[in-house]
Amino acid sequence: MHDTKSLRLNTLFIVIASSFLLLLPYIAKAESSADVELLDRSAKAFSRVVKDVKPAVVHIKVESTVEMSHEYEQFFNNPFFERFFGPQHRFQDPQQRKRQQQGAGSGFIIDKEGYILTNNHVVERADKITVTLSDNSEVEAKLIGADPKSDVALIKIDVDHALPTVNLGDSESLEVGEWVIAIGNPFGLSQTVTVGVVSAKGRSRVGINEYENFIQTDAAINPGNSGGPLLNIHGQVVGINSALYSRTGGYMGIGFAIPINMVKSIKEQLQNNGKVTRGYLGVGIQDVDEGLAESFGLDKSGGVLITDVQEDTPASKAGIKNQDIIVKLGDIELKDTQDLRNRIAQTTPGTDIVLHLMRDGKPIELQVTIGEQPADFGNVAQAVPDENPLSSFGLVLQDLTPDLAEQLGYKGRQGLVISEVTPGSPAAVVGLKSGLLIEEVQKVPVKNLEELKLIMQQSQTKDRVLLRIRMGQNSRYIVLKNN
Repeated sequence: MHDTKSLRLNTLFIVIASSFLLLLPYIAKAESSADVELLDRSAKAFSRVVKDVKPAVVHIKVESTVEMSHEYEQFFNNPFFERFFGPQHRFQDPQQRKRQQQGAGSGFIIDKEGYILTNNHVVERADKITVTLSDNSEVEAKLIGADPKSDVALIKIDVDHALPTVNLGDSESLEVGEWVIAIGNPFGLSQTVTVGVVSAKGRSRVGINEYENFIQTDAAINPGNSGGPLLNIHGQVVGINSALYSRTGGYMGIGFAIPINMVKSIKEQLQNNGKVTRGYLGVGIQDVDEGLAESFGLDKSGGVLITDVQEDTPASKAGIKNQDIIVKLGDIELKDTQDLRNRIAQTTPGTDIVLHLMRDGKPIELQVTIGEQPADFGNVAQAVPDENPLSSFGLVLQDLTPDLAEQLGYKGRQGLVISEVTPGSPAAVVGLKSGLLIEEVQKVPVKNLEELKLIMQQSQTKDRVLLRIRMGQNSRYIVLKNN
């Protein structure tokens, strides 16, 4: 009986296994079909986005007049050329020194009235701007306004028919790793589409614009893409393609786009006023690294250290002081100085904001009324062989005399002049140079070498010192360490 039951079970197992083996090709085929179907849906999704947005992407051609440099003129006025072309080819008429120059880029139509967003560097100094629409018709455009500091420009065309437009999205909600699509006219190849992902957000200190908060992408961006839209998978514009990182002039996998949220406020001001007005605090700032965080009694690095408070500014009126550390602007936690600069600049003058600060290790809140950003926004001292408490850090110092103050541009200030920096010393490692002025040591203002000695005698840390260094009109806090 037991053998019969085992035989039946074995037979059942063989039947099930055989059936499974027979079904395997069909299962694999079904899975393969599902994969292909998924890829097909993804491809069609990209195609639909492009089909909807491409008609609103335009090619921009600019013509400008440039004056030849003195070197260029001398080159063609050289006697060598006169031997072949005669002296009549000398550039004697001022008009002969000028020549026409052409440039190109991309843009996108944002409303039915014909307003187009692009980069400032595409239309800068243009005498004539010509827009080529998706139907290949050409229309002359006029410049409404431009903002060189953010590299954003607004132009306008007038036509007698309806224009396709794009939808502006939310760049703040964009995540690293998301798919993005770039459309533009690289190398004059109109309506070119490239696809990639968001490689990083909040890229600053790239050295392209004064105000930077770039979206980094690996979607191919080449010369001519400038001013075109960067889209999310919903077909919304999340950025203006602005620049590429390249050692060859061509695509190397790193492109930068200006976030559309930054562009929106700039666009409104350009459209309404033809220019951009930025917010202003009136402070000198620097990032807080681990060394500074420890020196100022913070648990971690981050935030923005106040190094200067200028007189009669929104910051001074609100009670902000040197050595304050701004950690939050309203409910927004600040990453670094660039983050604070961008957010203050985008705040409308006259707006009241709350700054969350750390002062002497304790949290405080101050309300500040943002002002309007102003439009305009030596010689090495001789070493004096005087022993000082900072010599172990590689510094030779001397008192700031009236003559030195006049000579080095420190008139009306007080402190110690760095006369010499020992190569390879801690001071040299952090970039200190002769001619700079030490205004504070361990958070205490210092006037002369005698005061410095007293400060260091009372200091609890001899192998670590916090300095406030003045460099022209700005100052920074620097930590020196002896290993």
